[in-house]
Amino acid sequence: MDEHDEIIVLGQINGLHGVRGWVKVFSDTAPRENILTYKSWLIRQPGKQWQPIAITTGRRQGKGVVAHLQGYDDRETARLLIGSEIAVYRHELATLEQDEYYWTDLQGLTVTTIDGHKLGIVDHLFATGANDVVVVNGDRERLIPFLQGQTIINIDLQSGTMQVDWDPDF
Repeated sequence: MDEHDEIIVLGQINGLHGVRGWVKVFSDTAPRENILTYKSWLIRQPGKQWQPIAITTGRRQGKGVVAHLQGYDDRETARLLIGSEIAVYRHELATLEQDEYYWTDLQGLTVTTIDGHKLGIVDHLFATGANDVVVVNGDRERLIPFLQGQTIINIDLQSGTMQVDWDPDF
């Protein structure tokens, strides 16, 4: 698959909002409403293939996001979308500044300490109130704060490595 065709998951439809077909969206973008900057999404309902769908409108709603999708104009039709993943093609993502990364690009990197001790592989990341956290699976699971220049010393996407300042016993 060409990098331009790579599909990047940005969120999930996780509920209904109102009676006119609006859906609640869990967004992995920062800020959450950035998921609405894409004019269309790829939607994959559980057990089905990716399908393009146009966003007619959307907005931030409290701590979440709600959207109306073309062709889903009532609550019962929109209910079919609950549990669907939301994605876009990689080439649609914004270009990042140096030392900025999409989480998807960090998954699978080999993590080593500054002393060369291999800790494992980046499984995923998650956000907390204070900072993002890297989940590293190796001989055991480690949760490492994603603090560039402090715990995260170097990221080399070309070689597939992340160097951390972290005690292997912790």
